Amino acid sequence: MKEENPLKRISLKNPVHLLAVGFGSGLLRPAPGTWGSALGTLLGVILLGILGTKTFLILTALCFILGCYLCQKTADDMGVHDHGAIVWDEFVGVFIVLSAIPTLSLPWIVTAFGLFRFFDILKPFPIRFFDKKLESGFGIMVDDVLAAIYAVVVIFLIQIWR
Repeated sequence: MKEENPLKRISLKNPVHLLAVGFGSGLLRPAPGTWGSALGTLLGVILLGILGTKTFLILTALCFILGCYLCQKTADDMGVHDHGAIVWDEFVGVFIVLSAIPTLSLPWIVTAFGLFRFFDILKPFPIRFFDKKLESGFGIMVDDVLAAIYAVVVIFLIQIWR
């Protein structure tokens, strides 16, 4: 018996699913995490420009808390832990990195996006450890937060060495 496609178990009419799959960006193939990060970068740049860094960081923290629920609920509904289509965690990760860039210039935005994707894909220690050990919505979110922290450290080092 062939197993049903987990994507058939969610609906974009459900606001929880819609947000968890990044307004549909996580449904794009190949590389749904990259598509989700790209849309997250675009939204993050717009929101950061409107809100300013402090308010954007508060929004990012709220998005993390909300994401723990969104990702868990959608993963449960799909019957798969951390399905690739769930990209709300990429949104939050790239928001964190965008908040660390010195200006909203194209080179810094591209650097933020590239570094986040690099660390999210590579998953250096302890990211891979947490990605495998934590099976909750928090677990789905935390590996991207850690990838973002790695990217932020590199951005700070670039600024020091410039």
